[in-house]
Amino acid sequence: MVNKNNLASYKAQKIKKEFCNNEDVIIRQIKKNNTNIFIVFIDEIVNIEEINLNIISPLHKYKSNTLSLEDIKNKGVSFSNCSIIENNEINEKLLKGHAILFLDNEDKALAFNVLSFESRAITEPPTSTVITGPREGFNESIKTNVSLIRKRIVSKKLKIEDLTVGKQTQTAVKLLYLTDLVDFSVVEEIKNKINKIDIDAVLDSYYIGTLLENKPNSIFRQVGTCEKPDIACAKMLEGRVLILVDGSPIAITIPFIFFEDFQSSNDYYSQPQRASSLRILRVVAMGLSILLPGLYISLLLYHYKVLPLKFLVTIVNSTQNLPLNPFLEIFFIIILFEILFEASIRMPKYLGIAVSIVGALILGDTAVKAGLVSPPGVMIVAMSAITIYIIPNQSSQISLLRLIFTFLGGVLGSHGIILGGMFLFAYLANFDSYNTPYLAPYAPYILNDQKDGLFKDNIKAMTTRPESIFNKNKVRQVFKENSNNQKIKTNKNNVTNKSEKVRRK
Repeated sequence: MVNKNNLASYKAQKIKKEFCNNEDVIIRQIKKNNTNIFIVFIDEIVNIEEINLNIISPLHKYKSNTLSLEDIKNKGVSFSNCSIIENNEINEKLLKGHAILFLDNEDKALAFNVLSFESRAITEPPTSTVITGPREGFNESIKTNVSLIRKRIVSKKLKIEDLTVGKQTQTAVKLLYLTDLVDFSVVEEIKNKINKIDIDAVLDSYYIGTLLENKPNSIFRQVGTCEKPDIACAKMLEGRVLILVDGSPIAITIPFIFFEDFQSSNDYYSQPQRASSLRILRVVAMGLSILLPGLYISLLLYHYKVLPLKFLVTIVNSTQNLPLNPFLEIFFIIILFEILFEASIRMPKYLGIAVSIVGALILGDTAVKAGLVSPPGVMIVAMSAITIYIIPNQSSQISLLRLIFTFLGGVLGSHGIILGGMFLFAYLANFDSYNTPYLAPYAPYILNDQKDGLFKDNIKAMTTRPESIFNKNKVRQVFKENSNNQKIKTNKNNVTNKSEKVRRK
């Protein structure tokens, strides 16, 4: 049996042993009214200055005949964020940045939230740059990210639910949604899936996003991602659920539709005509990146009669002495580009630039002059590679589709490309993301959502929320122009009547 007079010391030393006697587990002792007070915390994750100023210093100055956890909590320290906890909560609180206070003759403990992690400053995300519009982006601190959402959505309807995932990491996950808009069946489905996750560690939101997908074997994304709070808020205001994961600057949005990746945050801070033209350009670029190599091979191998004679002669002259046929040549160039891309990413920053220059200019030019590849083949694959990154969120999917359609074009010609396209559209049309059609607003065709589809209308026309995503309140904005115009007309009539009376007098 442990003597109650030494209970605080026993608990403090027990924690030290449970944490492998690590040097960063600090134990502070204070003697007050012949009673031992022990404070335990983990050095690297707490604010030492806050502990000294708001806990230890007030305890030294505290004068009272009785000493209990309730007295310390209410009178002894100048600290608002503290609570009395049970013994089974101590280790979890310590790992989450709390200082734990033990008192002799007390079975429970007092926990102070003094968490202090170093975090990156709020900067503009590298993948979501804008010419005009907000430049704030999420960082790795979940508290900072929540504050950025709170800053923009000033509503008591904003609901934030806390979850914890990961046996070893105990990663904080927050679900954010607007209670007057969201479909609660979607919220419950997300919560149930997250609560069923049994994994050692969650180090990024990608873990959660992957585990929330309904079809994990599909190459297509089924959850949305964003790095900017203005985009996240806009999606929440359409009835989506936002998921923030501690340690990740990437937020997850559910439901997700395929066409979201063709929309850019810059579209909403520019003229509708300009935004519409850029969206059409992105669709064309995606088609080129997927189909161009396959079409090139199929035309050369199976449908060369379709090509203009002068163009065909130029291609034949450039490819006649090559050791590889067009099919193998294009595959060789694609693999070469992928190797250069991977090397440039993983090299140090300045060496990566050098590798890109050497690979693209020197190696490519040398390969052409050596007769291994043809200039048209290099140009076709280069155009396909460049257009992939017009839609960065779909780059991995587009790369895989490009290989598939290149193979179909080389084996079956244009018929293979057409059949592959039909199968792809049929597959995506049968796809859904949490009861939301994946190809909305085009399959099914939703007329109301066309205002923010391939063509973007001006903000005055977007009076209702998207019908493809379930939300309780369809009305987004109401213009009172008619009533104002009526008042203006009435005032004008009154002025006219008064002037007429004056004229008659």
